[in-house]
Amino acid sequence: MILILGSTIYFKLQKDLMLQTKRLELEEYSKELIDGLKLLHIYFDRYRTYPRNPLYRSAIYDADHVQIFSTLKYPEGVQLEKVIYTADGVIQYIHVLDSYYLGTKYTVVEIDDDREWFVQAWRNILVYGGLSLVIFLVAGVVLMRLFLAPMRDAIHLLDRFIKDTTHELNTPVSAILSNIEMIEKENLDPKTARKIRRIEIGARTVSTIYQDLTYITLGHKIVSQDSVVDISRLVQERIDYFRILGESKKICFETDIQPGVTLYIDENKMARLIDNLLSNAVKYNRRGGEIFVRLRPGELLVKDSGIGMEEEQIKEVFKRYKRFDSGVGGFGIGLNIVAMIAAEYGLKIDIHSKKGEGSEVAVRWDV
Repeated sequence: MILILGSTIYFKLQKDLMLQTKRLELEEYSKELIDGLKLLHIYFDRYRTYPRNPLYRSAIYDADHVQIFSTLKYPEGVQLEKVIYTADGVIQYIHVLDSYYLGTKYTVVEIDDDREWFVQAWRNILVYGGLSLVIFLVAGVVLMRLFLAPMRDAIHLLDRFIKDTTHELNTPVSAILSNIEMIEKENLDPKTARKIRRIEIGARTVSTIYQDLTYITLGHKIVSQDSVVDISRLVQERIDYFRILGESKKICFETDIQPGVTLYIDENKMARLIDNLLSNAVKYNRRGGEIFVRLRPGELLVKDSGIGMEEEQIKEVFKRYKRFDSGVGGFGIGLNIVAMIAAEYGLKIDIHSKKGEGSEVAVRWDV
C-alpha cells in the first residue's frame, strides 16, 4: 500500500514537472500566435491568413467558448478553464487575452506529447519500487523472525514438555490398566467394584490422550507398517474398549458391523482414527445418549446423539487445538489426527452435524 501510494505521488510529480517545463516553451508559442492575431486584427483588410507555425498547432475561442478557428489535432474537449494539461497524446496551453483581437478571448497552443517523461517515470517506479519492495520484504522477514522468536521458543519448550510427559506416562498407565484387568471383579463387593471401574475409566482416558500425544509428537518419525487389516475385528475391539468409557455417561452403543471388511493400512494408525471418532462420540454425547457404529466395505460410520455443531464449526473441526466445548476435556487434537491419517491413506471424511441433535462422521475408501 505504501509503495502504491508513493508511486502514485511520484508519477503525479513527474507529470507536473514535465508540464511546467513545457509551459515555458508553449508560452513563447502563445505570444507568437497573439502577435500574429494582433497583426491580422489591425491589417485584416490586407492580410486574411490565420497565423500558422509548423512547430505547434493552435485554436482561438471567443468569450462564450465558441471556437473561431482551429488547427488542433483534437479540437473537441478543449478544457479552457485550465492553463496547461496533457490528453490524448498532446499538450495544450490556454492563454486568456485582455484584448479581444478578432473577437478572441482564449488562445490554445498545442504540441505533441513525446511521452518520454511517461516512460522514464515508469522505469524509475519499477526499478526503485522493486528495490524498495525487496528491502521491505527482507526487513519484514527479519522483524517477523525477531518478534516470533519468543513464541517459537515457547512452542519448542511446550513440545519438549509434551514429549517428556508422554514418555513418563506410558509405564504407569500401562501398569494401572494391566493390574485392573487382572482383578477378579466378580469377587469384589459392589462398592469396591464401582471404585475399580472409575479407576479403569480414568486410566483408559489418560491412555487415549497418551496415544494421541505420542502420534502428534512422533507420528512423522514412525515408519508405517501397512498390511491387510481386519477392520471388522479392529472396530469391534475399539468399541469394546470405549464401551467402558461410555458407561460413565450411561451411553448405549449400537453396532451394525459386517464381518470380513479389510483395508490395506497401518493398524496402529487405523486404531488411532477409530479411537478418536469413538472418543469424540463419547465426549460430546449427552448423558444417556446413543452411539451408532456401522461398518461396510468402503465405509465406517460413527453417529452420536450429542451436542452437535454449527455449520461454521464443521469447517474448522480438523484444525489442531480447535475445541468448541472446553468443558469436555481434551486438547483439540483428535480430529486433526484423523485428518492427517485420512490424508496419508487417501480416505475421505464426511461430517454431518446439527446443533443439539448430534453428529455423523463417515470415513470412506475405495474398495
